[in-house]
Amino acid sequence: MEGTLYLCATPIGNLEDMTFRAVRTLREADLIAAEDTRNSVKLLNHFDIHTPMTSYHEYNKYEKGKKLVEKLKEGKNIALITDAGTPGISDPGEELVRMCHEEGIAVTAVPGAAACITALTISGLPTRRFAFEAFLPSEKKEREAVLDALKKEERTIVLYEAPHRLAKTLTLLLDSLGERQVSVCRELTKRHESVYRAALSEAVRHYSENPPKGECVIVIAGLDRRQIVREEQEKWEAMSIEEHVEYYLNQGLSRKEAMKSAAKDRGLRKNEIYNYLEQKKYSEQKKEQ
Repeated sequence: MEGTLYLCATPIGNLEDMTFRAVRTLREADLIAAEDTRNSVKLLNHFDIHTPMTSYHEYNKYEKGKKLVEKLKEGKNIALITDAGTPGISDPGEELVRMCHEEGIAVTAVPGAAACITALTISGLPTRRFAFEAFLPSEKKEREAVLDALKKEERTIVLYEAPHRLAKTLTLLLDSLGERQVSVCRELTKRHESVYRAALSEAVRHYSENPPKGECVIVIAGLDRRQIVREEQEKWEAMSIEEHVEYYLNQGLSRKEAMKSAAKDRGLRKNEIYNYLEQKKYSEQKKEQ
């Protein structure tokens, strides 16, 4: 019989958020794979858990992952924990889960705290649909590509950020996305938990003057559909009807389809576009005569 990989969520700050099931699972497992054993031993000692522990982190996830899979094949049950929160969310646990599925090994979750969900629910921003981006890429081109994609994102956006980079990241978001409503959630579940809700420009000013402490989750309002419509309308109104039709002709549409598309953009009937162009053509011919 093969073992099972248990994804055990641990507290993101408040130790009282540790579930009874997580404590029992960690005690009963044959091995605990932890992102940072030095950090996790404090948690295990607090709950009187004495299960053997091994490190599993970003820099050994492939080599150590293979060894963990072999132990699971031998019938060992392994509990995976991250430094805080739910394994597999913005950490190397994702890779181990993939490896287990490829080998047909059972994977189950022991749910608990997750910073992204905790911040989203207390942000005061829409929660029905959201896009989680974790940390923005450190590489400039990749970061710019992500920010460019987020410009048109209509769902609420959730990001992680370290306190010393918060003001800089908020500035990047303001420059890329424009003015948006934002909630900055810090020290979640801890004594000094705070939610700062303001316009992005105000948040930039606030955190530039008041450097924050503690890990941060940034929750940003998605692009308003009405704003998208306004921007599209302004784009078309800046063009003449001739330029508008030419825009679609250059995309390979037939003249009939180009006029139809231009009419739809402008809230007109196709015949109105056709008649306008014919009248313009007639007027130009008369001038030439």
